[in-house]
Amino acid sequence: MKKWNKKLLLEDGTQYYGYGFGSQEETITELVFNTAPVGYQEILSDPSYTYQTVVMAYPLIGNYGIAKEDFETKKPTIGGLAVRDYNDLPSNFRSIGTLDEVMKQYHIPGISGIDTRKLVRKIRDYGSCKVLLTDADTPLAEGMKKLAEYEIPKDAVSKVSSKEIRICAAKQEKYLVAAIDCGMKENIIRSLNARGCSVMVYPWNTSYEEIQKQNPDGVFLSNGPGNPEDVKPVLELVQRLKGKYPMFGICLGHQMIALAYGARTYKLKFGHRGGNHPVKNLETGKIEITSQNHSYAVDCESLKSTRLEVTHINLLDQTVEGLACKTDQVFSVQYHPESAPGPQDSGYLFDQFIQMMEENKHGKAN
Repeated sequence: MKKWNKKLLLEDGTQYYGYGFGSQEETITELVFNTAPVGYQEILSDPSYTYQTVVMAYPLIGNYGIAKEDFETKKPTIGGLAVRDYNDLPSNFRSIGTLDEVMKQYHIPGISGIDTRKLVRKIRDYGSCKVLLTDADTPLAEGMKKLAEYEIPKDAVSKVSSKEIRICAAKQEKYLVAAIDCGMKENIIRSLNARGCSVMVYPWNTSYEEIQKQNPDGVFLSNGPGNPEDVKPVLELVQRLKGKYPMFGICLGHQMIALAYGARTYKLKFGHRGGNHPVKNLETGKIEITSQNHSYAVDCESLKSTRLEVTHINLLDQTVEGLACKTDQVFSVQYHPESAPGPQDSGYLFDQFIQMMEENKHGKAN
C-alpha cells in the first residue's frame, strides 16, 4: 500500500492523512466544503475561494479533466483541494489536461485519500477553521504553532481584482455595463455579453468619477472573496452610485449593497457552498435551485431600518438571499445565477437587469 505523504492539520489538533497531488507546497488557509457533484474546474478557478481549502463532498474528482473554456478566471487563486478519490486519467473529448497539471501550474496543493464524509460532518458541526496542509511527517507541535501564529489575510479582493480597466465587448452592443471587479467570475461576463451588454471591467478601488466618465447604462457589483466589511472603497462607491444607475449585485456584491444601505452582515458557521440550495422568490412564490459560494450573510433584522426589501430567502436556514430597492433601481442576490457550476433556474435575473436598463433609457429619453 502506498504510504501517506500529506496531511491536513486542523486548529483543534485533528489530523487527516492522505496523498499529495498538484503543488507540493505547504499552506495555511480556511477549511470549507462544497457539496456540488460536478464543476470542480469552476470551483478551482473561482476567485471567491482565495485563501480557502475546499473539501469536495462528492467523492470522485478529476475524472473529466480540464476544459479550456470552463475557467472562471485566468489565474486561479484557490488555497487548496481536499478530495476522497483523485482520478488522473480523465475521459472527456474536451479535456486539454489533468487537474493535477493545472494545480501544479498555479501552485495549488491538493490532498486525496482522506475521509471527506467525516471531514465535511466535522466542518458542519464545528464550523470553518484554519487548516495546515503539510507533509505527513510534520510534528504535531510544530504544525499547531504555525496555525496559532497565522492570521488569514484580509487583502483577498485586492489580490484577485483586475489591475486595470478592460472592455469585454458584446458582438452586438445594446448596453454598456460598468462592472466593479472584486473577483468576478468569467461566466458573469459571458452571461451579460450574450444579452447584448458590453462590460467595462473596473478594479475594485475605482473612483466614482472614473465610472461617471463612461456614463454606463447600468452598474454591476461582482462576487468575490472575504469579508464585505474589508472592502470599504467599494462600499463608499456603492453609496455614491446607488440611485443614479440601475444596479445589480451578486454574492459579495449583494452583501456590499446591504452594507451601503445601512444593514449588517455576519459570518455563517460553515457557509453555503454547492449547487443544490433551494431559494424561494418571495415575489413569485417559485422555488429556485441555486449555486452558492459564500461565508457571510445579511442580517435580516438590520434591514428594517433601511430602504431595502427582502426578495428571496434560503429555505434551508431562512437566510436572506435577495434584496431590492425599487425606487433606486437596485437589486441583488446572494447566490449565483450565472450557474458555473450549477443549475440554470436563476438566469432570469440577468434579463431583469436588462429590462431595468431599458426602462431607464426610455425614462431618460422621455
